[in-house]
This record gives sequence, structure tokens and C-alpha cells, in this order.
Amino acid sequence: MNEGLTFDDVLLIPKVSKINSRKDIDLSIKLHSKINLNLPIISSPMDTVTESEMSISMARNGGLGIIHRFCSIEEQVKQVKRVKRAENYLIENPICISPQATLKEIKNKSIEYDFETFLVVDENKKLLGLISKRDYFLEENENKKAFQLMTPFEKLIVSYKKISLAEAKNIFRKYKIEKIPIIDKNRKIVGLITFRDFKNSLNKKASRDKNGKLLVGAAIGIRGDYLERAKELVRAGVDILCIDVAHGHLEKSIKTIKEIKKYFPDIPLIAGNIATTEGAKDLIKAGADIIKVGIGPGSACTTRIIAGVGVPQLSAIIKAKSGSKNIPIIADGGCRNSGDIVKALAAGASAVMLGSLLAGTDESPGEIFYLKNKRVKAFRGMSSAEAYKNKLKSTNDNPEYEPISEGINYGFIEYKGSVKEVLTNLEKGIRSGFSYCGAINIKELWQRAEFIKISDKGYKESLPHTINFLD
Repeated sequence: MNEGLTFDDVLLIPKVSKINSRKDIDLSIKLHSKINLNLPIISSPMDTVTESEMSISMARNGGLGIIHRFCSIEEQVKQVKRVKRAENYLIENPICISPQATLKEIKNKSIEYDFETFLVVDENKKLLGLISKRDYFLEENENKKAFQLMTPFEKLIVSYKKISLAEAKNIFRKYKIEKIPIIDKNRKIVGLITFRDFKNSLNKKASRDKNGKLLVGAAIGIRGDYLERAKELVRAGVDILCIDVAHGHLEKSIKTIKEIKKYFPDIPLIAGNIATTEGAKDLIKAGADIIKVGIGPGSACTTRIIAGVGVPQLSAIIKAKSGSKNIPIIADGGCRNSGDIVKALAAGASAVMLGSLLAGTDESPGEIFYLKNKRVKAFRGMSSAEAYKNKLKSTNDNPEYEPISEGINYGFIEYKGSVKEVLTNLEKGIRSGFSYCGAINIKELWQRAEFIKISDKGYKESLPHTINFLD
């Protein structure tokens, strides 16, 4: 009988290190020729973890968000578009409105697109003016028209050509404005540069596509509307697709991988979940670009209890790595702290996927409420009965039967504040782990990492002990 190990069963042995400062450690990883991350952390496609707000923050901090699929195609597409519009040095298709648009319509568009600035154009797309939140924020008459509220063209500072970052900086500084419309000689819209986007473009840590927009992924299934969903997501500009099923080593899953790669050969594809060498090999053979590993290690998952199936996560990563050759692996589930993340990476993962560690933040979906005098947010497993019912309401899945719940239905996570703060603390811990192993980057960690198995008493020794804590 084989032995399975998870993160608490082992420690990494410290090695001689030439690292002078932990800030010199390079945590970047290339998941695909089109997907480069500066922080090897991906948010899980769970409906209590990742929508557009989480994805935006993940990308800004060097990671990646995968928007969940437990919603309609239209809603998921909308979430993707919000991320792609969140930061654009040059917005090539800015949102335009008619001069007859009412303030009420403008406010609705602002909510729909999570955007506050609109170009006012005529029927020929000729620029007439610009309207921003300061133009309408204090206006109470919602029947007022855009042309009554806008800053007219004659008062705008515009450019008749596309301009560089340096040129935009000079214009912003000289005229103390926040928006630069780009137009052609006929005053037709070419693009828009905003000061906010200019400022954001200076963030070199962010995960971006070739056009400087934030990276975003989205999940699809293997039944029902998965192909239509994939088509619409690709059309919306998604950077990477993730086949999100509990058991990825299914013939149906393998068929889906082949189908997706046939229709979208240039879109990076994550497939899983698996926990074996054979699983990794079969998914790679089918065309998967990245393998997702983890059967039952998630904090809200009960698969191992209900079905009696799974592989302890550290062993699962090692097994998948042995069958993946040079294909990247994402360790999905089981990480409860930065030390677990270091161990997952050391075992061969290129990145980790986190759920509960990122839940309960400002950016995770859901409202903050009080429970037993503590601020909390809801959290549940995606194989839970409630999540399953929600999926049936929002998608075109037609299951042959209703499966048993393999996840927590109603859980709560204590409120954590901003995800940026969570990621910053995790990153500091990861850098510390790399330093102890003498690894300057992830590839060196794979080469230098040496695990030692510990006993229960060894694990207890690892925890704080022999001291009293104040409440």
C-alpha cells in the first residue's frame, strides 16, 4: 500500500543560502507563453471567492483570478469585460453615449460597466463632449440630458494621434486634466487615456496581456452550455480558460479538452482536477496546457469523507509532476498558510490556487455581516448542494441525476480586509521560505528543495507552545 503525505507531514530542510535580501527573490512564473505571473497565486473559481473585483486585485498584485461559472453566460462575460476594462493605458473602444442620454441612463451605465467617464458622440461617432462623475455627481434631476451636463468639445484637451506614456504624462502635468480623448482629423473616436489608467500602468508587478490590460481567466464545465460559454468568454477577451470539474480524469473531460483546443487552439487551457501521474499524462495528451491538481484537499470540500477518494495533496503534486514533463502544475486546495504554499511549490507546482485564504476579503463576493460579534462573509464548497442548485438556476446544465453534496453548504470566513494585504503577507512568507531553501526563484526551489517527514510530535513542536496567549 502506498503512503500519502500532505503539508503537515513534512518540513523543508534549510540549505546554505547566498541570498542577501529576500526582496531579490524572483517569484515570477511563466504558466504559458501568454500568461506570466509575478506572484504564483491564483484565486479559485468559487462563487464566494472570485468575480471581477477579486480578479482585478489578483492581477494588480501579480497573480490571476479565475471567474467562477456558477452564473449565466451573460453574467460571466460581463465579469470578464469588467476586468479587461479596469486598466487600459489606451482604451481603444471607450464607452460612448448619445447627447440625448438621460442622467438616469448614465448612472445605470456607470453601474453596469463599473466606469464613471463617458464620451458623448453623435450618430457618426463624432466627439461632442465628455462627461465624468464630477459633472453629474451632485445633479439631482435624473431627466437632464448628457449634452446639458457634459464638458463640450471646445473645452477638452484632445490628441489627434496616439501618444506615448511620456507624452501623456506631459499633457496630464501641463493641463492638470484627468482624461485625454484620442480622435482622428474628423473628430471620430480612436481611444481614451485616463489619468487613473496612466497611473496604474506604472505598476510593473501587475499581470498583463500584450496590450497592457489585466489578465483574467474564467471557468467552464464539461456539460450543458460549456462550448457556448467558452465561445462567448473568448469573444469577451478572456486570457485563459479553466475546465473546472471535481474529477478531471474522465473520458468526458478529456473529450472536452480536445474540443476546446480544436475551436480555440491559441487560448491557454487549464484542466483538472487530477491527483495521479496517469491523470496528468492523459490530460496533457488531450491538449491541456496546464494541469490542476487536487482531489478533496479544499477546506470546504468533503469528497474524501463522502466518497472515500483522494490523495493527500503533497503526494498528489509529486505524482502529477512526474507525469507532466514540462507542463506547469497548479496545486489546487489544501494551503492554509504561506508555509503550505512554499511546500506546494517545492514539490513541483508552478502556482497554487487558493479559496479560503482569499475568501472573507473586501474583494470576495458577498456582504459582510455579524455572527457572534464577529464580522464574517459567507463561504461554501462548489460541490455543495446549495452551489449545485444555484448552478442549475443560472446555467443550461441538464444533469442525468442529482449528485450527493461533497462540500460545505453554509460556512463563514472571518472578515480579513483587503486582498492586497492578504497577498502581501503571503508573499512575505513565501519569500522567507525560498530564502531558507537558498532558492532565488521557483526553478531553483524545485532543484534545491529537500523534504523531511516528521512525526506527530514533530508537528506539535512546529506550533507555538509553552506560552500563554492573551485574548
